[in-house]
Amino acid sequence: MIDMTAIILTFNEEKNISECITSIKELVKRIVVIDSFSTDATVEIAKQLGAEVYQNKWVNYANQYQYAIDNCNISSKWIFRIDADERLTQASAEELEQLCDENENTDINGIIVRFEVVFMGKRLRHGGIYPFKKLLVYKNGKGYMEQRNMDEHIILTEGRSISLKNDSLHRDYKDLTFWIDKHNKYSSREVMDYENSLSIRKETNVRTNFKSWVKFNIYYKLPMGFRAWLYYIYRYIFKLGFLDGREGKIYAFLQAYWYRFLVDAKIYENSIKGKNI
Repeated sequence: MIDMTAIILTFNEEKNISECITSIKELVKRIVVIDSFSTDATVEIAKQLGAEVYQNKWVNYANQYQYAIDNCNISSKWIFRIDADERLTQASAEELEQLCDENENTDINGIIVRFEVVFMGKRLRHGGIYPFKKLLVYKNGKGYMEQRNMDEHIILTEGRSISLKNDSLHRDYKDLTFWIDKHNKYSSREVMDYENSLSIRKETNVRTNFKSWVKFNIYYKLPMGFRAWLYYIYRYIFKLGFLDGREGKIYAFLQAYWYRFLVDAKIYENSIKGKNI
């Protein structure tokens, strides 16, 4: 067992929370769930599995995560941010434990977890999303969460990070209607970050968050609407998303084209609101 606290943010995650907690409960010393007043059985399931549950009003992921850091008296050597629809495999859990033990007193202060994305029941291996990597594990006091509305990352304040070699799973058991509703909300938060992009770029750590730098310094420089189509072609054709079959096509269209075009449409809507008053 690692001297580690896992932090899980939840809202109506009764379909996912059990597998998430089960995949880490033998690995970490403490599991903290910050719940946004779920109306389903999320809280009850989490408590039954040994997690500590706190409730806090939702603003965004960054604020909710910071609530855990500020209010839950986390004193463990390592902190692990994991979402309810993510879970470790036996291989990735064993590797994570080994890396934490080996680097307890080194300058390795962060560990990147790699995921296989499971969409509509299929593991996607193409389209530029495999492996999906996130820095989720870091030494207490050696990192922080970016304060942004969308696509927030953990940034190390010092030291280096290394990556797991074994895959974990990103698997959401909710349906496509939920996925679309969720990404509609994501698009609104993405627009908020876009409209504050100048200050965000100044705060972005390019070394650890290169994708965000590309988004604000290259992607958003392309013509509105065209950039979403170009991104879809890149993901589905050039990154071979079509090899994942029907599910791969649906995912590429919705995530790379529909979602990005929806962000552009909301940016445009905001730009003309004043003109129509």
